[in-house]
Amino acid sequence: MEHFILISLLCFPIVIFFIFFPKNSSSEFGFKSYPIVGSLPGLVNNRHRFLDWTVETLSRCPTQTAIFRRPGKLQFVMTANPANVEYMLKTKFESFPKGERFISILEDFLGRGIFNSDGEMWWKQRKTASYEFSTKSLRDFVMSNVTVEINTRLVPVLAEAATNGKLIDLQDILERFAFDNICKLAFNVDSACLGDDGAAGVNFMQAFETAATIISQRFQSVISYSWKIKKKLNIGSERVLRESIMIVHKFADEIVRNRIEQGKVSDHKEDLLSRFISKEEMNSPEILRDIVISFILAGRDTTSSALSWFFWLLSMHPEVKDKILQELNSIRERTGKRIGEVYGFEDLKLMNYLHAAITESLRLYPPVPVDTMSCAEDNVLPDGTFIGKDWGISYNAYAMGRMESIWGKDCDRFDPERWIDETNGGFRGENPYKFPAFHAGPRMCLGKEMAYIQMKSIVAAVLERFVVEVPGKKERPEILMSVTLRIRGGLNVRVQERS
Repeated sequence: MEHFILISLLCFPIVIFFIFFPKNSSSEFGFKSYPIVGSLPGLVNNRHRFLDWTVETLSRCPTQTAIFRRPGKLQFVMTANPANVEYMLKTKFESFPKGERFISILEDFLGRGIFNSDGEMWWKQRKTASYEFSTKSLRDFVMSNVTVEINTRLVPVLAEAATNGKLIDLQDILERFAFDNICKLAFNVDSACLGDDGAAGVNFMQAFETAATIISQRFQSVISYSWKIKKKLNIGSERVLRESIMIVHKFADEIVRNRIEQGKVSDHKEDLLSRFISKEEMNSPEILRDIVISFILAGRDTTSSALSWFFWLLSMHPEVKDKILQELNSIRERTGKRIGEVYGFEDLKLMNYLHAAITESLRLYPPVPVDTMSCAEDNVLPDGTFIGKDWGISYNAYAMGRMESIWGKDCDRFDPERWIDETNGGFRGENPYKFPAFHAGPRMCLGKEMAYIQMKSIVAAVLERFVVEVPGKKERPEILMSVTLRIRGGLNVRVQERS
């Protein structure tokens, strides 16, 4: 017995050494990897600052690609290399599906909607959505809807805040606005979350937000099967998730049933749900619910996230705000419209500097900071990185916006001018594989034009009528990792009427 204790004491330091000292401790590149536990210690230590940690790690790597080693054979690759992104999203698109692991994590919430499916199921939805999103009638519906929501909901709420002089959470207001807007677009239903008479809509939104936050935490689990155990036992966050999803699905199912009944006696189809109902291969109630929930997730969280960070950046860069106002004044003078009158689609197209400023904000704070998929077969990425069959792989859009190798030495600076063509003053786009804020390749975001319509309309309406100030410290707000990139604790602002 004494010999056993002595041997144990002698071996204990060796075990500790192998667990806590990395295999590649002498290397300055990539995620440090330890025997047995792989790169998990680094994740545990940096989970609270996950995105900044990945920026630091990838920027040290010669190819901006690193392997995050997990216990077991299946590893995980993360990249901020545009050539790799193009290879994954376009060149070898079929080799990099979402994959069953990714789909299974989100399936409770999103089912097999367009953002959570592969193969034929994805292709059918994509084909239908691609046609509908390209129609002028949907664009006109988006324009009229966002105009009504701005004038009847957003402006009055901000005007009241200006009168009261109290701090308001602009992120919360933008999320409520975006939720109302996408519900109208998706269902043609007024959820009234930004109004006074939307109790059912508010409950739906709160349940939706809770579900989206908890479902995203599954991706951050240090032990991948821990959430599955909680789900099986119906305890903790998984129990809350289950209850929230029940509320969301009940609300959505009822709307789908009502709309299917209405469709039998009417050909009216402005909203997305009605357009999908008219397609035979899409009109099962479960598929329709999954499709609409996916669009709500995309429409609510992305625009509100983008605009929250945009208004914070404007508070730090008043010179950019002044240039936007000068551009708006110039358009008013050219068209003869007064402040308060609606900007039409053609007017929005003239807002090149505003378009550039929003795009620059998206470069630094993309609503979907990391996108993940799996590898269907052994591959070698363009930068020489091997990736095995069934390995996971992510491209990190947040890190890509901060890579000196992509954007130059001023990559951390908020500079809308980098998107302006010096010869004609127009907006100058970039390679989507260098700037994947709207994804790229066959899965590129269909709602990109719709998102810019909404964001430019909102910013123009708010800046012309109000002065928005972020009081207090000017340090960057803490990031909240949900399904999208949110500001932890919200964005508290003070609003004043612009004279």
